[in-house]
Amino acid sequence: MERLKYIWQSPVWPAFRWKAESLLSPLSHVRLAQGALLQKLSGLGIELTMESESRVLTAEVIKTAAIEGEQLDPTAVRSSVARRLGLPSAGLPQSARSIDGLVDVLLDATLHFKNPLTSKHLKGWQAALFPTGYSGFHKIRVGQWRGTEPMRVISGPMGHERIHFEAPPQRRLPFEMSRFLKWWNQDSLSMDGLLRAGVGHFYFVTIHPFEDGNGRIARALTDMALAQDEKTGRRCYSMSTAIMDNRSSYYDVLESCSKGSLDITPWLLWFLTTLADAIRNSDGLLSSVLTKARFWQDHVAVELSPRQRKALNAMLDCEPQGFAGGMTTRKFVGMTRASRATAFRELAHLVSVGILKPASPQGRSTAYHLVLPQSTSLKIGKRT
Repeated sequence: MERLKYIWQSPVWPAFRWKAESLLSPLSHVRLAQGALLQKLSGLGIELTMESESRVLTAEVIKTAAIEGEQLDPTAVRSSVARRLGLPSAGLPQSARSIDGLVDVLLDATLHFKNPLTSKHLKGWQAALFPTGYSGFHKIRVGQWRGTEPMRVISGPMGHERIHFEAPPQRRLPFEMSRFLKWWNQDSLSMDGLLRAGVGHFYFVTIHPFEDGNGRIARALTDMALAQDEKTGRRCYSMSTAIMDNRSSYYDVLESCSKGSLDITPWLLWFLTTLADAIRNSDGLLSSVLTKARFWQDHVAVELSPRQRKALNAMLDCEPQGFAGGMTTRKFVGMTRASRATAFRELAHLVSVGILKPASPQGRSTAYHLVLPQSTSLKIGKRT
């Protein structure tokens, strides 16, 4: 009997299986990290949660595009995210339609996680990713399943290409996607939510229903499944950032598990380990947000000018790395449009109330650094 090359060719496809005993330990580690993070989030006010979400969504947009080799302008992404979340966006540039589309897809996947998933949803997401109908310089089908050309993942120079994977033929797509949607909306709901997120990601990219955008949509579906598991549309960790940090192994394990057996244990192990990394990596992000909150709580009684608040917020936004070079009179003038005399006086006031400390002897070229509150780190956990 001829050996089947891809798992979708199996007569029992898509009956995925895995070794449950191998997943118990990584699954419990993720649950512990997830619980610690959600507990921390429960103490945040709405404005702080929105700020956390803004930072995570910005990272998610940038990294999910980077996984596909596309480099986005971080400032333009922040602009799109801020406008869609109703946060201040003055001074930020107008973002491209493709960036807005990707932000819209990720927000729709998470904020509307309770809604059933439909083919209209998926086709709308894919069309939003490519508003001009082009992927780079290539015209593609948008808002519809791919055409009759074989869908292959290929690398290598022309004439010496290596085929890593070939998706099911186009004629099978209506049936395959109907079955996938039934699995997502009904059959999978009794599964552990984290395993469901991993299986759903793998299942979708194996079908590869679109000419382009399959990876980004698979990661949006992962975010949706995680929101459904946590029962919140607030994302405070970026799975795509953790995937980008392990991009080579991401593609390797997907390719390996797409061939031969329907046992996807290696993929689920990789997925759970990477998810745990994503949650732990949120420590720095949320520590920065909490530092900012604690800072303003500590200084709520201090009378400050709008110029001083603007400068301090700019410095706080750079934590934990710190405001490069410290705040100087010149930077204060450029940021607030104050006169040099006003800038010098207001910086001196911030020193006198213990908010700033000089890095060198007093003078108009002195650099100042924040005096930050202590014990704001989340310490979600270490990788085991």
